[in-house]
Amino acid sequence: MNTGNNASSASSADARNTTSATGAPCTTNTLGPTNTPGPTNTPGPTNTPGPTNTPGPTNTPGTTNTPGTTNTAPVPGTPGAPRKQRRRRRAAERRPRFAIAVTALFFALLYLPVGVVVLFSFNSQKSLTVFEDVSLRWYTAFLHDDVILDSLGMSLRVSLVAMAGSLVLGVALALGLVRSRSRLGSFAGLVMLVPLITPEIVTGVAAMLLFKGLGITLSTTTVMLAEITFSISYVTVILRSRIAALNPEVEEAAMDLGATRRQALRLVTLPALLPSILASAVLIFALVFDDFVLAYFTTGVDPQPLSVRIYSAIRFGVQPTINAVGTLMLAGSVGLIVLALAIPRLFGRRGGLDLLSGK
Repeated sequence: MNTGNNASSASSADARNTTSATGAPCTTNTLGPTNTPGPTNTPGPTNTPGPTNTPGPTNTPGTTNTPGTTNTAPVPGTPGAPRKQRRRRRAAERRPRFAIAVTALFFALLYLPVGVVVLFSFNSQKSLTVFEDVSLRWYTAFLHDDVILDSLGMSLRVSLVAMAGSLVLGVALALGLVRSRSRLGSFAGLVMLVPLITPEIVTGVAAMLLFKGLGITLSTTTVMLAEITFSISYVTVILRSRIAALNPEVEEAAMDLGATRRQALRLVTLPALLPSILASAVLIFALVFDDFVLAYFTTGVDPQPLSVRIYSAIRFGVQPTINAVGTLMLAGSVGLIVLALAIPRLFGRRGGLDLLSGK
């Protein structure tokens, strides 16, 4: 029985093997080549860093990053865009010829008469139209003219007194306006600007009527009073900007150390204001020395300021001596104004032009 069963089992196994050889599904149970790790499981070239991961030329600074190249690119559909841009750039870079011509004409009309006066002051002849030789004849005549020298002395005295008086009052007024916290101080600051914009002839006529109304005879004293009143505004405006720029803690520190308010003002504040005070003094001296309108309405008969004396002499005919006097006045005024603008820079402070503009 067992022998038969074994034979039947062997025959059946042979039959199954024979069936599997013909393509039966039993082949899936055997370890075939599909179960072995194939090439798809091995890391391929797609996993290696390729050229797309390396920094390309798009990351390097190119021509599109340079200034100006992107702006010159023509707009699609407008092939003449670069030419229009170049024309606009050239038009913007051109110098304003009309403005230059107007400026040159202005300075020519302003300084050409002054140049003629300076030139003919060195003329050897009395003619005011024909220049012959260079000479100092009229400067010598000016130094020997007692009337003009008396007027020159009066102008110098008036300028010095007006400078000193306007400085004292202007410094005190500037300190009061800056330190004042009330509305009255702000209103007074605006009132101080009125003389700067008021026509000088109005100030001159008002001063003359005031002196006449008070019964004061016009003389050198009236000229000094009028010039001091007129010059206070300039000193106040210049010093006010400088005082506002001072650090108040420095003065407070001096008082904490035992100084009184007057000592702090004398030892701390005024030394800090010294450059501005000197610049204001020189500027006021130059303005008063050259002033004509205010001096004309407030002066007496004799002596007269130099500007009024020159005007009186011109009414009877222009003398070559007037050219020499005018040249000397011009040189002195220019020198004083340059000195006024240079004094703050010598002390390491702001220039006089910045002080006048309040910057």
